[in-house]
Amino acid sequence: MMGNVEEENKKAKINGLIDLVFSWSLTDVMNEDLYRNQVERIPETFSSPQNYVTSFIYPLIEETHADLRSNFTSVYHAPAREIFFIEEDKDFRLPKHLSYTMFLERLESDNEADSEIYEPEFGDLFALTDVKLKCIDDLDRPKRRYTIAIVQRKEDDQSERKIIPISILSSNPITFDKEEGQKKDKLFAVHLTNLTTNMRIWNALHPNLSRENMKIFNSLLQINPAEEVNCSLCFDDETRNIHVSRLKEAIGTFGMDDSQEAAILSCIMTKECHHQNNLELIWGPPGTGKTKTVASLLFALLKMNCRTLTCAPTNIAVLGVTKKFLSLLSGTLSYETYGLGDVVLSGNEKRINIDNQEDLYDVFLDYRIAVLLECFAPFTGWRGSIKSMIDLLKDPEELYQQYLSSEIEKQEKADGDDCDTVNKNEKERFSRGQQSGSQEKETETEMESGNIREILRKKYMKEIVHKLRSKKRKSKHPEPFQKRSQLMRDRGDIPWTFEEYMKRKFNSIGRQVILHTTSLYTHLPTSFLNLEVVKNMVWALDMLETIKTSIHNVIVAKEDLRGVLKGTGKNFNHLCKIRLECLEVLKFLHDNFSFPPFIDKKVVEKKEVENFCLQHACLIFCTASSSAKMQRGEMKPFELLVIDEAAQLKECESAIPLHLPGLRHAILVGDEKQLPAFVQSEICEKADFGRSLFERLVILGHSRHLLNVQYRMHPSISLFPNTEFYGKQITDGPNVREETYVRRFLKGDIFGSYSFIDVTSGKEQFDDRRSRKNMVEASIIAEIVSNLYKESVTSKQKVRVGCLSPYKAQVFAIQQILGKKYSNDADKDFSVNVRSVDGFQGGEEDVIIFSTVRCNGNGSVGFLSNCQRANVALTRARYYRCNKKKFMFNVSCVLSLLRSRTCFSDNSIYTLMK
Repeated sequence: MMGNVEEENKKAKINGLIDLVFSWSLTDVMNEDLYRNQVERIPETFSSPQNYVTSFIYPLIEETHADLRSNFTSVYHAPAREIFFIEEDKDFRLPKHLSYTMFLERLESDNEADSEIYEPEFGDLFALTDVKLKCIDDLDRPKRRYTIAIVQRKEDDQSERKIIPISILSSNPITFDKEEGQKKDKLFAVHLTNLTTNMRIWNALHPNLSRENMKIFNSLLQINPAEEVNCSLCFDDETRNIHVSRLKEAIGTFGMDDSQEAAILSCIMTKECHHQNNLELIWGPPGTGKTKTVASLLFALLKMNCRTLTCAPTNIAVLGVTKKFLSLLSGTLSYETYGLGDVVLSGNEKRINIDNQEDLYDVFLDYRIAVLLECFAPFTGWRGSIKSMIDLLKDPEELYQQYLSSEIEKQEKADGDDCDTVNKNEKERFSRGQQSGSQEKETETEMESGNIREILRKKYMKEIVHKLRSKKRKSKHPEPFQKRSQLMRDRGDIPWTFEEYMKRKFNSIGRQVILHTTSLYTHLPTSFLNLEVVKNMVWALDMLETIKTSIHNVIVAKEDLRGVLKGTGKNFNHLCKIRLECLEVLKFLHDNFSFPPFIDKKVVEKKEVENFCLQHACLIFCTASSSAKMQRGEMKPFELLVIDEAAQLKECESAIPLHLPGLRHAILVGDEKQLPAFVQSEICEKADFGRSLFERLVILGHSRHLLNVQYRMHPSISLFPNTEFYGKQITDGPNVREETYVRRFLKGDIFGSYSFIDVTSGKEQFDDRRSRKNMVEASIIAEIVSNLYKESVTSKQKVRVGCLSPYKAQVFAIQQILGKKYSNDADKDFSVNVRSVDGFQGGEEDVIIFSTVRCNGNGSVGFLSNCQRANVALTRARYYRCNKKKFMFNVSCVLSLLRSRTCFSDNSIYTLMK
């Protein structure tokens, strides 16, 4: 692993980031000054595309190096996993391409969720060692030094096999003796970091400079505000009036203020320009409805059928804008959920915590793929269920006679079999019978409660989610076969009457038709599934529900169901008529509806369905990093890029989506007065590596649209940030100026909109990762939360509390003390969320309690001496926030305004809480 670092650095542009990381020895990794002399300050303007990309290369290398050094320092805490076996794969080539397949044993217990158990993911960099690490020195043992490797590929594990293969690339040859017993080699994979985002940035910084998608990229190199001129052909008064009229029609009911409408209108007019590449900036200070503005813009773009990629730095930000957009869209869809197929949320299931986001199931890509694969299945999918319903409605008597014949054959065979042997068909029939019986009862209850199709569809989505999860983790307690066999032997097999058969069969097939049909018009894009077909689908489902109700009523009335279906009965004559109408529509759908061409294959691949969904979607949501997946050669070009929270995104990372082929315009939405991107390296921090494209353009004087009305904070809270950070350009919305907006959660003059409490008895401590905590402050916060809860119960007020701290150790300490006593669900009457300052940007609560943990001899907190962090910390609350007095008196940007306000207390917290 030792290598000439200087020589490798020269080759970095050729060999790539991974080769460079592989070249570092342990000494190199731990050397803080390894790249100090190569990293230069990133300029504000650039002479050429080549100058632009090279300006970020060494800062990216240094940031990768600093992140790895930080993780090496605490490597003994890192998740680890013993390797079952490892072997060279077919792509193995000496000396550089050391490709292996690593095999891991499937975890059989719930320890899979344990933070100490390593679950490799694509892009993971890990160390291979022959011992469990207790200190960093264990990496460099003379007998066997560590080897660095990276995960190249991990297949979606949908099987129940016990051994999981993972493709890796190693820095050095790996020796592994698979001999059993005491002589067997032991090898552990110890997680270090994930390089996926940095590798994607690296690739974005090494583009094909001749590609068409460099047009918008080139426009970012040098910005001259004096030369900013809108296209004369697209921005004349007549065109503007047309767009104003269309915009009012699209979003007129969303309650937008003038500044929000003006920003959206400018973006829409930019979208319509085909003569130049434009960049729009929307400046959204805290509480000004930035997310609502972005969601409304996306709604208008969807109505214009403008293919748009929306991304953000984090999954939390992506989920926020997606949810807001869907809340605007949900009430405007023509036919139930038809139209959601034009919207895709792409992301990692675990990282976005999709299990707790049921309102996003219908647009989440992985779930959409799973649903469509079931619908596309040749016999059990949509076509099969429609065909079964056609057969049943066409000649139910013939099917019933076939059923009776089958029952007789099964009974004769069962009589001759050994009592311990269960006929496969009987088992399936029993399962279906039990299932249809329970489903029938469920369905009848659901019909009484409202929209049966919507209820069934949501239940079906949960079943899909459960199925995906169960395939990823083997069931620990399968139902014993003997128990199922005994149940079947105990059950008396008496053939159903025609009425029983018809009711059960119709309900069973009908349920599948409803599920598959609603799934199709929910998940297929409108460009593929036109409205006329959907109308026929909905009409068919309406008729099936009517038939189901009529069959039930006929049976209850003890009428002759056979005669009624044939049209010879005395009553219920409408049933025969609607049966024939439904039959005609189902035949039309079966014969004329076209599936994507790839489903004619014997096996439909998941990748084909994924490509289909992405190709035909109008709006796609993902992180800036994962937008790299949208750069496939066959991908339909995007017209527009929207980056939310753009001021939190490193400029080099924004290069990933900006390289999308065919991209014409980009819209950046953010606030450079709030948090910048996190930078690990002090060297990179000084080189402005964390500066966003949004901030650089603002520095250069690029025009932007200010959202100038805030709707979150009580005026007494908004006064400070408006004065200090925004030059008094922000006005308070009418909602926060109302007298009813004042809420006092605790008694006492100190508990106004702002409270600063002096905590003198607390002692600063370090956890084992050198993060700070203050247990006295944590206990006081728990006491405040407890009192807030009691007041909430007494007053019957719904209260949302946020606890913030700049240090992860303090966040964890507060979480530990609070335990699970309070819900973190914002929909509950009382909720508490504990997060770091950096993790709370974009969030808001009724009450914010801020724990500073420490202050130095001068009373300042280094982490928050940056006014951007202070801004975020002070603008999360709607009504009330509580801080530490000593800290606030020594943050210069806060002091001047707050000294004159009665927000401070020298009393002990115990006095205050009485």
